[in-house]
Formats: sequence, C-alpha cells, structure tokens
Amino acid sequence: MELPDVVTAVRLVRTGESSARELVQACLDRLAEANADLNAFAHIDADGALLTADRVDAARRAGETLGPLAGVPFGVKDLEDCAGMPTTRGSRWYSSRPPAVRDDLHVGRFRSAGAIPIGKTTTPEFGAWGYTASPLLGVTRNPWRLDRTPGGSSGGTAAAVAAGVIPFGTASDGGGSIRGPGSSCGLPGLKPTYGRVPTFGVTRHAQNAVNFALATTVADTALLFDVVVGPDRRDRTSIPHPGFRYTEAIEQLDVGGLRATWSSDLGFVVVDPEVEAITSRAAESLIDAARLVRSSVDVRLDDFIRVYVLMEGADQFVDVPDDWEQRLDELDPRVVDGWRRARAITLATFARVERDRRRIELRVAELFEHTDVLLTPTNACPPFAAEGPMPTMIGGRPCHGGHAALLTMLANVVNLPSITLPAGFTADGLPIGLMVTAQRHREDVCLRLARIWEQHAPWPRHAPTR
Repeated sequence: MELPDVVTAVRLVRTGESSARELVQACLDRLAEANADLNAFAHIDADGALLTADRVDAARRAGETLGPLAGVPFGVKDLEDCAGMPTTRGSRWYSSRPPAVRDDLHVGRFRSAGAIPIGKTTTPEFGAWGYTASPLLGVTRNPWRLDRTPGGSSGGTAAAVAAGVIPFGTASDGGGSIRGPGSSCGLPGLKPTYGRVPTFGVTRHAQNAVNFALATTVADTALLFDVVVGPDRRDRTSIPHPGFRYTEAIEQLDVGGLRATWSSDLGFVVVDPEVEAITSRAAESLIDAARLVRSSVDVRLDDFIRVYVLMEGADQFVDVPDDWEQRLDELDPRVVDGWRRARAITLATFARVERDRRRIELRVAELFEHTDVLLTPTNACPPFAAEGPMPTMIGGRPCHGGHAALLTMLANVVNLPSITLPAGFTADGLPIGLMVTAQRHREDVCLRLARIWEQHAPWPRHAPTR
C-alpha cells in the first residue's frame, strides 16, 4: 500500500479502514525496498513495532479511546533515546552501549499519543555536519538524487520521510538540522523556539538545539506539534503551553498586514545564484498570497560562525566517555580537530562568546522592531555530495565550510522560530527551500504562512528515489 500522510493514517486507523499492523508492515516493506539505496535507518525493530501495532488494533476493536497519533509509524533520530533501542549518535564511542531505558521527552509524547517507532534514523557523528555520513553508520543519500546529501544532521529522517518510507520521524535542530534536510528533501520543516518542546538530553547551556519532527504536509506538522508542545517539570527551560491548537491556527490565524523582509544573504553569506533566484521568486509569491506588507529593512549582519561554533561547544562534553581523550582515533577525522579546540576553551573565552552573542541578539531584536517575518533561502546552495564535506565553494565563490548552513544558524543563535518551505527545484531537479523566520514564540505565524504557501504552491509529497 502507498503510505498515507499522518492525518490520513490517523483517520484510517480510527475508522478501521486500515489497521495499525498494515501501516507498520507497509513501512517495513518500503524500508526493505529503499534502505539499500538511502541508508536512512541505522536500526530496525520490526517485531516490536508489529507487536505495538497489534495492541493498537486490539484497543480499537475493544472501543478504547485512542491517542491522537494511534497507529502511525515513525522513525527516531539516532541522537535521541527511544526505550528499547540503541542510541549511537553516529559514533563508535556509543556503538556498544545497551539499549536506552527511557524515551527522550518528545519521543515519549509521540509514543503516548499512540505513534509506533519502527527504528532509528541515521545521523552524522554527534549531529556535527550539514550532511549525513559517519564512519559508523555510513553515507545517507537523498531520494531525489542518490549522489547528493539529504542534509544533516536529521538526514536519515528527511530521506525516509521524503521517500515515503515513514509518515514522519523525529528530528533536532541545533544549527539548521531540521530545516536544512527539509530544504534538501522537499519537505516543510519547523524549528521551534527553544523551550517550546521540552527536552532533557540535548543542549542546556548554549540553548540552541531543539527537538521536533519532519513530515510531508503542514497539517501533519501542526498535528505533531500539538502533541509535543507544553512544559515538563524535568526541563527547567520549558515554556508554558500557548493555549491554542496549531491545527486550528494553520487555518484561522490572520496574518494579513504583517511586515515581511526579504534577505538573500543576511548581508554576508555566500549564496548560489540559482538558489537566490528560486527563493526570491517564492518569497514574492508568498508575500502576495498571504497579503503581507513588504518591508525595506536592510539586513546586514557580520559572520557569526565563530560565535556559533564556540557557543555550541559548551554542551558537547556533558555526556562523553571518561576516557574520551584516549579515544579520538575512533572518531570521524573531520570532527577530531573540533574536539581538541573545544577542550582548550576557557571560561574567559566563553564569556567573550556570550558577549558577542548578545550583540547579535540586540541587532536582530532591532531588525524585528521593523518587521514581523524574515524571508531568506534555507540553504545557501543545492544539496551537495552525499559523502561531504561541507562545500568551500558556492556559486563559483570561495567561502568557509559553514556558509552552506549559516542562514539557518541565525535562528538558533538568537532563539527564533523558523520554518523551511519547498520553494522549487534547480534545473537538474534538486529541491530548494524558502525559510520563514518569525518573532520569538510565534510558531503559529510560521505554520500559518506555511499553510498558505502549501495551498498556493503545492509540492510533491514523495520523491521519486533515483
């Protein structure tokens, strides 16, 4: 059977038109067909998923109340814990650890809502790159073109969702790891405000990384968001529930008259000319479709890659093996230098990083005094080689390796909600994303604009794997 989207899958299970077992088996069958090409899953728990599906079906037959995601299969990113499954983080350091004994908070909320995990999706080592490849898990490929990356670090989830292997999968975003893969695979992808989705196992000092999911439609994204938002007493940074449902906001929120600013490069990012052309046209169309007001704010920031890298480094030593310094040879050679540099950072250096971050926060706060929505490309270039590395040449212009992801990083540095939307395709058929960044805590604006765009310019739900 062709895999339905999340909203449809929920309806099929509730009405009995399809069983949860049939949906899980369809995912497993599709996974068997596609994973040899994609390498999107690092671990599969077929028996556990089918057993859980049978329990959902038995509950439906008994007339029990079903959760809002009852019977929907999903994948869990291998940076995140799912009870009973291993968490390798794409690294040999963790490859021999026993299965997790508890779920990460958002994973647990999806499971409590009735969703059924079928396995763990691939990620680069520690989620460090904007592509998905590691010595432990191998190279993950883009279903639109197998020689290209699906992005990172949620590349396994993005590839599996875009290829129709799973209706949705969990994802995290510390510098663009939901939005970058969403853009690369032709999916919508929401990065929430930090604290909107409670966490415990991810960044707590830098407060840049958030957990959520990737799906194929805006309605699916809103439904999943409704399931996971709201505080948890175990997360001191979690924020109150917004007091409304995002599934209603995507249809009802009035966004007409909001001010929108377009920037192709934030004033400094090297962007591929074809990407700029595709996304600028999409931005103009979205402004017209949503009845936004064009703002002429001049967006000029300085390169913040050093601030981002050092800021993020604050959390990487929280859960490492005690003998990690003697085990650097087990890591991807491309990440080793970063570990060595981070080891030498002093508190005084980190304080200067925080000072520089505050300057960026103030500059962006001033920008949002004059606009409500910032529109940019999501990625600075089309999907590049699946094996990596990050490109140091974009559109014929030299740049450092962070440029491919700098546009997405801004929302993580200053804690803003941001969503990528499929904007079109390059001449050789690669997906390109338009990014919508809103005022802090206004995920409803992001999702409502995404819904308007989805109605105005519908996108293919599944990629033709090739």
